[in-house]
Amino acid sequence: MRELVNPNLSVGGRAKLCCELARDFENRGEYDEAVEVLSVFWPRIGEQPNLEGLERGMAAEVLLRAGVLTGIIGSSRQISDAQEIAKNLISESLTIFQSQRYKNKVAEAQIELALCYWRTGENNEASDLLKLALEQLTIESELKAKAIIRRAIVDADSDRLSEALQSLTDNAAILQRISSYVLKGCYYQTLGDVFIYLSKSAQPEDYLDRALVEYAAASYHFDLADHKRYRANVENNLGLIYFQINQCKEAHEHLDRARRMFASIKDKGSIAVVDETRARIFLKERRYSDAEKVARASVLTLENSEMQLPLVESLTTHGAALARLGHYGSALSAFLRAIDVSQKIGAANLTAQAALTMVQEMGERLAVQQSEGLISGRTFTEEIHSLESYLIKHALEAHEGSVTRAAKTLGISYQELHYMLETRHKDLLKYRTPVKPRKRKKPSRG
Repeated sequence: MRELVNPNLSVGGRAKLCCELARDFENRGEYDEAVEVLSVFWPRIGEQPNLEGLERGMAAEVLLRAGVLTGIIGSSRQISDAQEIAKNLISESLTIFQSQRYKNKVAEAQIELALCYWRTGENNEASDLLKLALEQLTIESELKAKAIIRRAIVDADSDRLSEALQSLTDNAAILQRISSYVLKGCYYQTLGDVFIYLSKSAQPEDYLDRALVEYAAASYHFDLADHKRYRANVENNLGLIYFQINQCKEAHEHLDRARRMFASIKDKGSIAVVDETRARIFLKERRYSDAEKVARASVLTLENSEMQLPLVESLTTHGAALARLGHYGSALSAFLRAIDVSQKIGAANLTAQAALTMVQEMGERLAVQQSEGLISGRTFTEEIHSLESYLIKHALEAHEGSVTRAAKTLGISYQELHYMLETRHKDLLKYRTPVKPRKRKKPSRG
């Protein structure tokens, strides 16, 4: 940092130093500080970097760092078009690196570009880029470890859970040998995430136990790296797991730690996300007033930010808390706001989740709140039932009848969707794949 004020530093030398410092800040999760360091060449997100006086390789490095930071910050703050801007910056850097035959830099740009495609739901493109990067990275390195981890993330999000688990397991030795505590933490966190996904389809207790072990290892390594943001994210995930297995006391303890860490780095948006998780726990504990208070605070914070996805979740949880307290008019308003926001940002799964939660929490009260009826002549409850049916049918068709994958899209558990199909929506059973009969064990031969 002291060298940056050296008047004798050349433009190229200053750019190199700024990029190195920005990368260091990135690795510690201090993204605003990284942007500040690059401000000499890149004033702010959304603007093109000033590359005047830089040789092509150094210009590509500035473009890459600006693209990476645009993607990270744009994702966490839900900045409109941020991922497309990030893709353009990183693609420009990739073209330069390819022209100069910088093999490792080409792979690095492909890895970062893949993450942007993953954030926008373009998993096939992300997977192809990571495959190309891994083909070039023949020697064990931190860059190869990062590519392996990110490919597992993409595979898991694409419901290729066995491939993700196999890749992480097969490459465990590589991850053990690298020196980066951050990457090791990311490896264990990704492994824990895969077990969480697996717990939704079969053997939930076994997989949740394994997830707890992996998250504990991730926390340990993030602590060694002093990466408070990643550590806090893991603590929030641990809170969610303990919530799932009905150990609310332990869940609150992990959320307390997550909240303190986010507060120490002044991340109000993430604090609001933690508060939404806590509100769900309060609902399970039947502490409805506490849940309403915490969820309301989360909504107030998030609606003043660019974090639209977490806002939808907080509005949905707030609606559930209001409904439990009997404030049905306010609950309906919260649910409808959640549906409206999620539709505007194209988050179909959150739209479905908000609509389904509204039906589950309010039931026949929906008809009371909309007693004047609708133009169609049906009651509001009938309209919501129709919407629910449409969303389930669409999810099943999109995933070729897979109830597991449809449930994930809808933001509910496999068991919940199975129950809804067997009770309220029997007419949709024809869209699901046939249930495979379990193989009978052969009698043992004594």
